[in-house]
Amino acid sequence: MSHTATLLIDCPDQKGLIARVSGMLYANGANILHADQHQDHEAGLFFMRVEWELNGFELTTFQEEFSRLAPTLEMHWRLEVSSFKPRVAVFVSQYLHCLIDLLYRRQSGELSCEIPLIFSNHDTASALAEFYGVPFHLVSIAPDTKAAAEAEQLRLLAEHKVDLIVLARYMQILSPEFVALYPNRIINVHHSFLPAFIGARPYHRAFERGVKLIGATSHYVSEVLDDGPIIEQDVTRVSHRDQLEDLIEKGRDLERVALSRAVRWHLDHRILSYGNKTVVFD
Repeated sequence: MSHTATLLIDCPDQKGLIARVSGMLYANGANILHADQHQDHEAGLFFMRVEWELNGFELTTFQEEFSRLAPTLEMHWRLEVSSFKPRVAVFVSQYLHCLIDLLYRRQSGELSCEIPLIFSNHDTASALAEFYGVPFHLVSIAPDTKAAAEAEQLRLLAEHKVDLIVLARYMQILSPEFVALYPNRIINVHHSFLPAFIGARPYHRAFERGVKLIGATSHYVSEVLDDGPIIEQDVTRVSHRDQLEDLIEKGRDLERVALSRAVRWHLDHRILSYGNKTVVFD
């Protein structure tokens, strides 16, 4: 794999932004591999993602030059390099299909990350974690132990220098204090096409409502339940012939795909979040 850098930018929209950024990269000898941009005309915002080869490129010099340019254009920006593998913690409860999918994709190289630990409030995933060689931590949660449980989770997350948390059908609500420590670094999969059927038992409510489409949604976690910026959604058609068990079975396929896509796009630095929306670059 080539050694690359990725620059992500958001700022007020104005003329000449693409030329300023690409010109500075060209002046520093960059061989640009991918470049994409988006304008939100209603919000007056500009978004850009540029990826280029690092062979022979003076990254430190470019960072210094760009750090001087960015404030003059009111830019929020970050620079990522492909050699760095983010560390991902996976939280799961009793349903393991999303965890299985993530662990397989990590082992096959599809997800460029390390998974140093798995958390669960049930012992169901312990054998799977052992098979993939990932440390498993059983943290039981009850109303009167929730604060202590989260404190232990946060301690281990800090100890293992975790960059991203993935809730792979983790059926517990994280506290606002927990979420605030990882802004746009917690990805959840919800088993409905949000904003429909937020909260618990969405398949049951979809079945009772007689819907003709069911879906799954991956989103960043915010303090408001199932209301964070949406990253990916997928749907499939159902009919009056489908029973509740059929909806659940079909939905699990959607959940796996929606979650793995969202995680991969985050790891590939393709997502910019603003307000309660995201820009996901191709």
